[in-house]
Amino acid sequence: MAGPEMIEYADASPEVRAVYDDIMQTRRIDRLNNFWKVIAVHPPTLKRTWDSLKEVMAPGALDPMVKELIFTAVSATNGCAYCVASHGGAAAKAGATPEMIREMLAVVGMANETNRLVFGYAVPLDGSPAPAPAPDADAADGQKRRTRAAQPRSRRMPGQR
Repeated sequence: MAGPEMIEYADASPEVRAVYDDIMQTRRIDRLNNFWKVIAVHPPTLKRTWDSLKEVMAPGALDPMVKELIFTAVSATNGCAYCVASHGGAAAKAGATPEMIREMLAVVGMANETNRLVFGYAVPLDGSPAPAPAPDADAADGQKRRTRAAQPRSRRMPGQR
């Protein structure tokens, strides 16, 4: 089976080539990732995605290495091996050591585990009132039967109200 269509640099339209050039210049690379080549089949998506990514990943309050580690963490959680490899590599290029990446992945694994426990147990926020326990349907039905059985029954004659 053939893979997805990819637009190579040599075959790119001027519009796509301009985005490719900006990606390579901004990232200081001489080769484009397949991700960009695949989404280039729709130039508006290529441009919008690159512009957004470039803005979000630019230096700011968070160091670029931290941003790459966060991107890697989210990619690991989402099961995107391609992005784990790509952004894990970018994190390393930005200064993350293998020990930092391994520790970050341990934190990601623990966060996913504890998040699922919180969700499964429906743990309320600290300081919030605890939710009322869900009634046990069998116990509630049994209690209704016992209550009805304990009530005196009046006998009415036909025609009485």
